[in-house]
Amino acid sequence: MNKKDVTLKESLFLLVILLAIIGACIIGLSMDPQIPILISLGVMIVFGKMKGISWDRVHKGLQDGISPGLIPILIFMLIGVLISVWIAAGTIPTIMVYGFGILSAQYFLPSVFIICAVVGITVGSSFTTISTVGIAFSGMGGIMGYHPAITAGAIISGAFLGNNVSPLSDTTNLASAIAKVELFEHIRYMLRVVIPAFIITLLFFAVVGHAKTLSTGSQIDELVNTLKSSYTISAFTLIPVLILFLCAWRKIPAIPTLLLNIACTIVVLYIYHPFTSFFDISDLMQNGYVSNTGVQAVDKLLSRGGLQSMMWSVSLILLALALGGLLVELNVIKTLISRITSFVRTKSKLILITAISSIGINLLLGEQYLSIILPSQAFKTQYDELQLQRKEMSRIVANAGAAFNALIPWGVSGVFITGTLGVSTLEYFPFAIFCIVAPVLNILYGFMRKSTKPSRTA
Repeated sequence: MNKKDVTLKESLFLLVILLAIIGACIIGLSMDPQIPILISLGVMIVFGKMKGISWDRVHKGLQDGISPGLIPILIFMLIGVLISVWIAAGTIPTIMVYGFGILSAQYFLPSVFIICAVVGITVGSSFTTISTVGIAFSGMGGIMGYHPAITAGAIISGAFLGNNVSPLSDTTNLASAIAKVELFEHIRYMLRVVIPAFIITLLFFAVVGHAKTLSTGSQIDELVNTLKSSYTISAFTLIPVLILFLCAWRKIPAIPTLLLNIACTIVVLYIYHPFTSFFDISDLMQNGYVSNTGVQAVDKLLSRGGLQSMMWSVSLILLALALGGLLVELNVIKTLISRITSFVRTKSKLILITAISSIGINLLLGEQYLSIILPSQAFKTQYDELQLQRKEMSRIVANAGAAFNALIPWGVSGVFITGTLGVSTLEYFPFAIFCIVAPVLNILYGFMRKSTKPSRTA
């Protein structure tokens, strides 16, 4: 064995050390994730140099790790700008006012879950769903008396359910493509898990919502009147929402969709506020919108957005992806997965190991794409040998990879959600029911299968 090769013992030791550092700092000391991940990054660099790894390889690992996150980071920044102009133009306040008129408080959480699922399916993006209608629902939930974490759980559950079965979703297309399964066959097979997960999640929010003591109608009326007196409330301000759906229908990529939406929203803003200066618009896009209604609940909710609001998220994503890049470059992940494959002897174990690997890569790398790609590449041969259909694999990595990423504090999705909704991952974790139930159902279905040994002719 070459001195530079990472052994299984070393890989396991590193895994324990890194998770201990991150867990102790975030859970034990309630620290933000950036510093523990930065410490972990330092540990990996020291380990690499002890193994005789050149600086060129260290730099390559860092660059390769960060590279897949550049497009999501740009999308994050554009979403920050979009949020601020949607508030200033009256789009989000209008959604809230109309929502209060349509949604009853008793059925608010189930309604949020269903609507976010429908929007997620339509636009094919959990991030877009959360950062648009999700923000409006978050504010409505707070006004109605729901804890922000519970409302966030309903928003996240719906958004990721929709994302996982949308033909426009990048992760859905990735899972089917890497498993070499036709897209709509993959989606149809996903429904076997998604439908029972939908029912379980809907029942949960129905029970939680029914049991909650809510704000009085007069309190809601007061806040609605505040929105009407301070913001432009008009169906015309919903044109950016219509444009969002049209772009999704035309399958226009996220970046041009967001740029077009920002431009159209600024036009709407100028129609109602024609004397707004260019400096005010640029400051709004850079630093976000500041609400000055005098009503604390409204001002806290609607003072947000702007490019700078996403910099906390961007810093964490860059550090997490850099750490993940080193783990891949030093073959720590490959060593662990290659050893795991040697223990796979039955279909149920293969399904379990695939799910655990996707979840584990989410924990180690914080990157939903790699949590789909790496297990699929590692185990696809075993699926063929055990005569297990590839669509089983694509379904597992979609749920345990893409959906579960929302539950990782340093994961790309978890970071984005915290930055957008203002609720920490550990707070909303127990209420993001779909993201928990879907992987669990996959594993249970695996153990319900009759144990089968490898085919001798495979």
